Amino acid sequence: MPSDQQVPSKFSGYAALQKGLEVSKYEYEPGPLQPRDIDIRVTHNGLCHTDIHMTLDDWGVSKFPFIPGHEVVGYVAAKGSEVRHLEVGDRVGYAWIKDSCHGCQNCYTGHENLCLKGYTGLITGGGMGGWQNYMRAPAYFAFKIPDGLDSVSAAPLLCAGVTVYAPLKRLITKPGTRVSVIGIGGLGHLALQFAAALGAEVTAISTSPDKEAEARKFGATNFVVGEEGCKAISGTQDVVINTVSSKNDYEAQMALLRPDGTLCIVGLPVDKITVGVLDVVFNQKKICGSIVGGRSDMAEMLQFAAIKGIKPQCETMPLSQVNEAVQKVLANKARYRIVLVNDS
Repeated sequence: MPSDQQVPSKFSGYAALQKGLEVSKYEYEPGPLQPRDIDIRVTHNGLCHTDIHMTLDDWGVSKFPFIPGHEVVGYVAAKGSEVRHLEVGDRVGYAWIKDSCHGCQNCYTGHENLCLKGYTGLITGGGMGGWQNYMRAPAYFAFKIPDGLDSVSAAPLLCAGVTVYAPLKRLITKPGTRVSVIGIGGLGHLALQFAAALGAEVTAISTSPDKEAEARKFGATNFVVGEEGCKAISGTQDVVINTVSSKNDYEAQMALLRPDGTLCIVGLPVDKITVGVLDVVFNQKKICGSIVGGRSDMAEMLQFAAIKGIKPQCETMPLSQVNEAVQKVLANKARYRIVLVNDS
């Protein structure tokens, strides 16, 4: 593994220089290493649709230029003077959260994703994420990757994995809980695996009939397609987890639930939730959202995935072909996650 002396004075990668899909080669000087930070030599990045949202500034939290990439795996190359829990050479991962206040009740309990003062995103506000040869970030939010997970598999788990694991572990309260997963894509194919491993009876809901065999391989015991398929399971589900980023019919999704059931939204469609109030009140149904996970969720998820053999289905592409990889994701041709391998 690289030593402190081998970390270059300039980092280079692929940055969004302005609002749009294209990223370009970019070099910058990170400055002196701070006492609580580490530098990692980046080896792998999961390509998440959120990176694309950020380059397009869909949520108004982007600042240009910035380097995307928030499912980052690499090796510690240098550490600040106050870092005690990591050593040079450790394999670590970074996810969506770069830092938090460390002082509120939620941060104390390992739920930094709900930091009351607001967490700092790895790539929000002009942050420099993983699409580069080296990356600097606070050591507190670096997660050791278990030996049972290879780096290609680990990268998407750092965002997609924890995004579905955190709500599922809260909502699956007993063996046999009926869980439907809407959207068998980057998030959905992991949700199927985690839900099955947590003891649920899992139904996959898709608009693509050709995904049935894979959905069952991931853990689905039932597979339904489109509106007609959903009518057949109306009123039977304890949990519906929505993983899609496109426009939704939320009333139709609420109709899938049993009384006291929960619709959980983890995809980030840019639309509004409209449901019938009477259905919510008289059937005591709930709608909730879930955003990534805190440090406790992340550490637990990585160990759970390693023990249970849960891995994303990935294809790899060189980081130098990141623009082509983005187009593949937008064309819905990724099955099911693209991992960028650093070739710089």
